Amino acid sequence: MIKIANAPCSWGALEFDLQGKAATYSTVLDEMQQTGYSGTELGDWGFMPTDPVKLKSELRKRSLTLLGAFVPVALKDAKNYPSGVESALKVARLLAAVEGNLPFIVLADNNGSVPERTLNAGRVTPEMGLTADEWKIFASGVERIAEAVKSETGLRLVVHHHCAGYAETPDEIETLLSLTDPNLVGLCLDTGHYQFAGGNPLKFLQKHAKRAWHIHFKDCDPVIAEQSRREGWDYFKSVGQGVFCELGKGAVDFPSIKAELENQGYDGWIVVEQDVLPGMGRPFDSALRNREYLRSIGFK
Repeated sequence: MIKIANAPCSWGALEFDLQGKAATYSTVLDEMQQTGYSGTELGDWGFMPTDPVKLKSELRKRSLTLLGAFVPVALKDAKNYPSGVESALKVARLLAAVEGNLPFIVLADNNGSVPERTLNAGRVTPEMGLTADEWKIFASGVERIAEAVKSETGLRLVVHHHCAGYAETPDEIETLLSLTDPNLVGLCLDTGHYQFAGGNPLKFLQKHAKRAWHIHFKDCDPVIAEQSRREGWDYFKSVGQGVFCELGKGAVDFPSIKAELENQGYDGWIVVEQDVLPGMGRPFDSALRNREYLRSIGFK
């Protein structure tokens, strides 16, 4: 049975400054459990305890499983690889100490750091992308980090494609997959980012189910996405205006994705990632609405 998790970003812990006091990790974990989720990701380093005994205790008393952690590395430049390996290993050691080899290192480009990509998120053209030689460097960096993590900790690595990074569009993701070892590198399919980047996540799964080792559920509002393209918003304005709406309120076909995952025998986790925006209400309420939506389409 596919299990459902959530992530600290759904409580505004990572990306955006919110009014009022930020939620503590204990509040986030309490509310995850109370709204019906069975697992979590780590969040930014230091948000949750980094002592494995303490972290494991906090998770176990709420019956939560630790599934992975996001590690950003500017992969276009090989000079960043030694520090990228170091960062990934630091996180991987904690994950492995808490949960064995179940979690993933969720590797991503240093999204939002390149002005052209950030300005044109959701409408990237091939001319804005990497050259063939740059792609080889990018892919070699992914594999280098994946090899280091697997060798020392036994954890597997997935790449999180992401708007405002160099692995955004369906074609870019195809290139990355073609240049990396399918036994070493998987993909964290993010349904909302794939949709906003001009793709259809269902079609991706139909073609590349064996590379989708980990899945993030995020929706994409087609009206806001089109307005973003028409008015030339950058990535952060698009997110702030609600391009990634609550589940079931956008263009992502979650019932069909569920059916495809079951058809493919997917036995991993689904992690909800919900950006917290003004007017959305308490993160608790949003997390509950998203969980109720997933139950309504058959996720227990």
